[in-house]
Amino acid sequence: MKKTVFLCALILSGTALFSQKKTDDVLKKLESNQEKYADIALQIWDLAEMGYLEEKSSALLQKTLSDEGFSIQKGVAGIPTAFVAEYGSGYPIIAILGEYDALPGLSQQAVPEKKTANKAAGHACGHHLFGTASTAAAISAKEWLQANNTKGTIRFYGCPAEEGGSGKVYMVREGLFNDVDIALHWHPSSQNAASAGAALANKSAKFRFYGTSAHAAGAPERGRSALDGVEAMNMMVNMMREHIPQEARIHYVITEGGKAPNFAEVYYYARHGKRDVVIDIFDRIVKAAEGAALGTGTTMDYEMIGGTHELLPNLTLQKIMYKNLSIIGGITYTEEEKQFAEKISKTLGYEELDMKRAIDVQPYKEEARAYGSTDVGDVSFAVPTVGMGTATWVPGTPAHSWQAVAAGGTSIGTKGMMVAAKTLTLTAIELFQDPKIVEKAKEEFEGRRGKDFKYIPLLGDRPPALDYRK
Repeated sequence: MKKTVFLCALILSGTALFSQKKTDDVLKKLESNQEKYADIALQIWDLAEMGYLEEKSSALLQKTLSDEGFSIQKGVAGIPTAFVAEYGSGYPIIAILGEYDALPGLSQQAVPEKKTANKAAGHACGHHLFGTASTAAAISAKEWLQANNTKGTIRFYGCPAEEGGSGKVYMVREGLFNDVDIALHWHPSSQNAASAGAALANKSAKFRFYGTSAHAAGAPERGRSALDGVEAMNMMVNMMREHIPQEARIHYVITEGGKAPNFAEVYYYARHGKRDVVIDIFDRIVKAAEGAALGTGTTMDYEMIGGTHELLPNLTLQKIMYKNLSIIGGITYTEEEKQFAEKISKTLGYEELDMKRAIDVQPYKEEARAYGSTDVGDVSFAVPTVGMGTATWVPGTPAHSWQAVAAGGTSIGTKGMMVAAKTLTLTAIELFQDPKIVEKAKEEFEGRRGKDFKYIPLLGDRPPALDYRK
């Protein structure tokens, strides 16, 4: 085990030698179970179930936690694949988040060249590793509580449909985090880093246009094309891009447009670092849709699909997470893994493999620029939240790529997963040992969020979009 045993004293200074020994024992056991957790992760990788359809993946993690003595609450927040697993009692209540949904259209074998696995989806964001490492950490934290006969509650939140489905938003809206003291999370990456994170707020919806069918040659004057409505909307929104903040992003894809003239659908995303800006941009997109329907003689309605807050940082917790990641350290490759990684690196346009990003931990920073979105943002406005990333992919690999799927199906991915599991474990233990950290993090949280903050989900009061991937 890299550095962990004798360096645990650095993070557990001031505690009894007994507790240090128990922490070392827990970490040793976690490492000894690497093959077990790798098998779980690769089963989920092979299942590659999309958002709200993760029945087998969710069941596997539930069984793993149940077998370890956790009580399971299934189907929470009206979502069949969402669950909460709990062990222990009393203060503090530490939550660990886990995800397990795959992405459509990114099927890939665990090989260093693009080669489909003939599936509908693939784990291009590494959520098979995310859910498994968080499960392993929850179990290890439970074992530490048992070994030290310590009060405290460890919870695992099984969070489906992060990829556009905003699963955690429904869980926050349902009040499932109301009594939680601290929430921990992580994410697969191409490097090891635990700096203060950032994420963009977003709103997404499917806009549906309805036209009138008529014979194109015999009675063209009677027809109204739904696709004309979609194209007119897209034209107006594309012109709008010149008149929105340069940090904002708008994405769309026509999801239905060629089957019949009387129906067409387009799926839109709006993103920005501040939710108020996202709300304004989205409202303008709706106006464009209404204008397009008016101008083409069609009708339109839209369905909210997702909506997330930006990420609220907590530096009190972030410094602890960084310290613990630095203690655990990164990973080293076997010769076979290095050859695999070198081939992947070449497909990404790099002349040489940058191994330092897998081995080292990136320097700590308190500011980060956001490029993507996550529903962890809503959790961060409900409870003090902290996260990190570990090198589960070949250095330089972007998320949502076939290269990410490929590495995630190998020992490179599962090695990085275990770094995350150990770091989360150490962080949870430190919080159980020192409630003063919890209180300090809460004080910072209240200051950043604001005393008058009222949580309003960006997706409104709609029920979970359980069929958005069907």
